[in-house]
Order: sequence, then structure tokens, then C-alpha cells
Amino acid sequence: MHPFRLSRAASSLSPLFHFDSSIHHRAERAVRQQNLDPNHRAIPMPILDTRARPTLCTTTTPWWPRRQSLTDDGKMVGDFHRRYILVTDTFFLLSLGNQLSSLDGVPVAVKDNFCTTRISSSCGSAILKDFTSPYDATVVHLLRKARAVVMGKTNLDEFGMGSANIYSTFGPVYNPHDLGKGQGLGSPSERRVAGGSSGGSAAAVASGMCFAALGSDTGGSVRLPASYCGIVGFKPSYGRCSRWGLIAYANSLDTVGLLARTVRDAEIVYDIISEHDDRDPTSMPIDIRKHVDAITPGFESITGDLEDLTGLRIGIPQEYFVSELAPAIVQLWRDGIAHLRDRGATIVPVSMPNTRHALSAYYVLASAEASSNLARFDGLRYGHRSDKGSFKNDTLPYADTRTEGFGPEVRRRIILGTYVLTAGSYKNYFLQAQKVRRLVQEDFDHVFLFPNPVHHHPLPTDTSSGVHVLLTPAAISTAPKLQDCFPSADETSNAKNPVDAYVGDVMTVPASLAGIPAIVVPFGASPLDGYPIGLQLMAQYGDERTLLRVAATLERR
Repeated sequence: MHPFRLSRAASSLSPLFHFDSSIHHRAERAVRQQNLDPNHRAIPMPILDTRARPTLCTTTTPWWPRRQSLTDDGKMVGDFHRRYILVTDTFFLLSLGNQLSSLDGVPVAVKDNFCTTRISSSCGSAILKDFTSPYDATVVHLLRKARAVVMGKTNLDEFGMGSANIYSTFGPVYNPHDLGKGQGLGSPSERRVAGGSSGGSAAAVASGMCFAALGSDTGGSVRLPASYCGIVGFKPSYGRCSRWGLIAYANSLDTVGLLARTVRDAEIVYDIISEHDDRDPTSMPIDIRKHVDAITPGFESITGDLEDLTGLRIGIPQEYFVSELAPAIVQLWRDGIAHLRDRGATIVPVSMPNTRHALSAYYVLASAEASSNLARFDGLRYGHRSDKGSFKNDTLPYADTRTEGFGPEVRRRIILGTYVLTAGSYKNYFLQAQKVRRLVQEDFDHVFLFPNPVHHHPLPTDTSSGVHVLLTPAAISTAPKLQDCFPSADETSNAKNPVDAYVGDVMTVPASLAGIPAIVVPFGASPLDGYPIGLQLMAQYGDERTLLRVAATLERR
């Protein structure tokens, strides 16, 4: 196969990627412009394994080191050139020494709920089948501006609603670690989920397909897949990164997130996309950013040693010791506490009593916002339109269009959201959930050392007991089996209640309700099944610097 032509077989693997059809044309044009022999100037990229349908790639070798595997005369080491297929003009400029940014020529993937030109944006839903946006989301534009290579779009739970990436019109995403255990091509009953809703992005990064991937985090949709797939998942503070061009699920909760192999990789991408955007009314203004940075100066060790955490206070929320936690998770949590204590950190038990109500409040609020946001998808201007009914009478194909276009989980949450917004339920559910959300935010403000910089009347903090960060598990278990996540085919049956899956978000939802930054770092594997386990760090609103600093230390176990 010609090394500069994108494999046609690869482009058919829709469960994970929708490829930019212009990439191979740009690559061939670059070859002609540079007058280079394509057989001697191939910049390496992992080949797409057509057997690994939802994960696409069996290699787990990071892309970045392989990019340098050229001999002095420009030839590939050994026969590796036959394993690489994607080359663009950006790669050629990079190979000639013209690097314009830290992401110049670096392949990144984008979750399929971000608007992109030339590549369809389906949100994993049949109702947006073949929809292509006329503009790029702001964060995608910033990546392109930094000359990162947007490889394609990744699979997700439909409209971001799910925790296992099984609710997608393209099918589920399998955990890349299945391949290492010989289960990738075996019985479906043994396959594990990649987590959701950003499962495609997590699988792409974990399998070595790309340097990093964009995801969206509404209640843990970046952090949960990161834990299941053994990578880093970073959710910045609400408002740090523009949501313009992110197809909304729940506006007050949706946050642009990142998935990468290391904390440093995530930080590199974060520095590129964390800019103010006038088009997003929730984007943090420049003056507020300066104010936030002044109040949250970040942690610096006394000795200057990056491994030294002397003076850092780490809180351990007692309410996170829930009964559903697997013993292996609890043990690794204790190991993480010991690791940070050995680096000089002070461990402080803290109480956050309203955490136990966070999950219920989240699903009320998120569903209410979803029922409003998804009302715009009616098939009139774009997307799927049912062939049933007629526009000449009062029935219209509106109901048929939405029934055919939305999957069962989306329909379930729309109905729930519509119910809690009715006149008879608004005060009993929606307003009560808003009050709980405020109590959860106050719990965080009480335990952190620094006050929340965006609250007009910050709560008093106890500097003698306040903490810089919180350490918790990211999930209650390792990645569950695929068959255990699917609800019964009969939606009236109670054999497997889909609502039972919501408990998987119990560790990640509180940070989303509070809008604070959180990051998941891989910290080992279960001795029972060998699948990864991640630990979660949370910091005060706007204090990403301290969060990333401690996460990097936790990562260097």
C-alpha cells in the first residue's frame, strides 16, 4: 500500500473514528511541493488495525517517540514504514525543522460532540446523521491554529449521556486493555467497556492512536473513561475553556476536558485551549482570570524539588468511603495516600456531608437541561427526518422523527427532565436539586485552604485545617463487562434497570456540580482482573496549577 494514502479500510471503521477525508489529499500535495521521495520521508503513525473494530489499534507505544524514528539519511528504521499511513503537510514542515508550537504536527482526536468543518458531527446519534457543521468549535480552532493534526472524531454515548459508551448509533467502544488480555477478538461476554461518555477518546489515547484527545465532562465523562483505560483525564474549572461549538447536553455542567497519556501531555494541550472566548457567555473573562490566578497562586515546595510536597495539605473526604467501592479500589486509594505522605504532604481527613445527595441532584439538573437543549432537534432544518406523517396536518412527523432519531437513554432523560420541569414537580425536584447543588459547592469551599475566587461572598475558610487538594477514587470499580452494562432488551422489564448504572458516577459528579477542576491519574491495576484503576484529585476553583503539580507527583509512583 502506498504509504501516503489513507487506508480505505480504515475509513470504514466508524465506531471510533470519522476521518477527515482531505488528509490524504493534503499529504500527497505536500509530497509534490517538497519534491521528497515518499518512501524516504514517511513520518511514523500507528497503523489502524482493522480487526480491533472499536479500538482500532493494537499498539500501545506512544506516538511521540516513534515520530523520531528516522535514520540520518531519512530512511525508516527497519521495515517500520509499512506500518504507518498518515502524513500531512504539517508533518513535512515539522520534519524540516519548522515547528511553530508544542502541538505542531501532533495528532489529536476530537469527541464527536464538538463541531468541526469537513468532518461530520453526529453526537453518536441517528438524529444528527451526516450533519456537518459550517464552523469549528473554539477549542478545535485553537488546536488547528497551533497546527495540531485533527485526525478524526471519536465515538461517545449519544449526546454525552452515559457512563459506559454503549449508547451510540455506531455501537459500543471496547476497552483497549482487552487486546492485551487476548479478549479483543474473543467472546463479547468477556469484553470490557471503555467508560463514557468520552469512551472513544479514551480508547484512542490508550491504544496509541493519538497524542491526546478532546472530551467533554458533564458529570465525569472524561474522568471515568480515563480510570477505566489507564490514562489521564483532566476536567478544568468551569469556564476555563470555551464551550462554543460544543453541542450542549447540560449547559451549567458541560466542561471541555482532555485525555492524554501523561499529566504533562494534558497540560500542554490545556495551555493551548484555555483562552477566553467572547462567543461563549460562560467563558471566564480575562480580568476574572487574572483575579482567579492571583487568589490561587498554586503550590510551590520550600525546597523547589518537584518531588517534595512538604507544606501541601491533602484532604481525604470521609463520605467517599461508600459501600459500593471495590476492595482493590480502597487499597490503591490507601496506597496513593501513603505515596503522597512519603513525599512530605500532610494528610487531613475532611467531611463533606452533602456529597451523599450530589448524585440525585445531578441527574435531576442534567436531565432538565437536556430536555430543553434537545428540543431543537426536530428534523426540520438539519439531521434526520422521519418519512412518516405529513406536514399538511397537525400530527407532523415531529414525534416520529425524535423517536426514531434518539436512542433509549436519551429518550429516558428527556422524559425525566420534562417531568421535573412541570408545574407540579418544579418546586419538589428542580428547585430542591438546585439547593443541594449549592450545598455541595459550600462543602468544597469549607474544606479548601483558599476561598472560592468567583463567589461574591466567599465562605470563611479555616487556614489551620484547610487543604490544597482532595484525593479520592475515580470509580467504584474497574471497567465493568459490556454485557453487565446493557439494559434488558425489553424496556418494561426490571431484569437490568438502566438507572442502576448511574451509581458509577458517584465519585465524579460532586466536582461537576461545584465547577471545580479535577483530574484522574492512573495508579495501578486490580489484582483480580488486571484492569487499570485511577485516583482523582480535586482543587479549589481556578487552581489548576496546584492540581497539575500534585497530579504529576502522584503519577511518578
